[in-house]
Amino acid sequence: MSLEARPGMFITFEGGEGGGKSTQIRTLKTKLETLKHRVVMTREPGGTPEAEKIRRLLVDRAGGDWSSEAEMLLLFAARAMHVRDLIAPSLADGKTVLSDRFTDSTRAYQGYAGGVDLKLIEEIKQISIGALEPDITFILDLPAEVGLSRSNRRHEKGGTTETRFEDREIAFHEKLRQGFLDIAKTNPERCVVIDATQPIDAVADAIWDHLT
Repeated sequence: MSLEARPGMFITFEGGEGGGKSTQIRTLKTKLETLKHRVVMTREPGGTPEAEKIRRLLVDRAGGDWSSEAEMLLLFAARAMHVRDLIAPSLADGKTVLSDRFTDSTRAYQGYAGGVDLKLIEEIKQISIGALEPDITFILDLPAEVGLSRSNRRHEKGGTTETRFEDREIAFHEKLRQGFLDIAKTNPERCVVIDATQPIDAVADAIWDHLT
């Protein structure tokens, strides 16, 4: 089915730090709008006023020393609001939703890298948002050290304090990368792995090729 005939698509972008998700989402938004899609661009944690408050607790370097289990619960609290107040109404209205992260990030960060049981994550997911999953998920993959180097340069340039996860040891980020790859292997009908070491335009072309 062509993009023009598929209103209400839910597309997510996943991967470790420094993969270029935000850049690719903006690029895809522009392309979709040329095809007359009404596009909602959002992020996690965040997307609603309540969820953005939780974001500051989770990703700011001064946000607190949360356990992986506590992080998971906070993320699903934010996600429940995000789905109820933004994602679900937008999809019901036929809009295309592009999200920078969704439940796969919880599976990877708090599950594979943080040690929370994956079955528990799925149970909390069902309680919080039910069966909702994206129509397609692009996982922007690159070696952990490359991604962290990119991310650190961006943070130094922009002066952001959202470095709580980037500041973790390299072993955490390597587990994170493998987690995303395992998620993709388990969900081949939904997940597409994109080599994020390519130039930005090449990554954008690869994403577009999978959608068209």
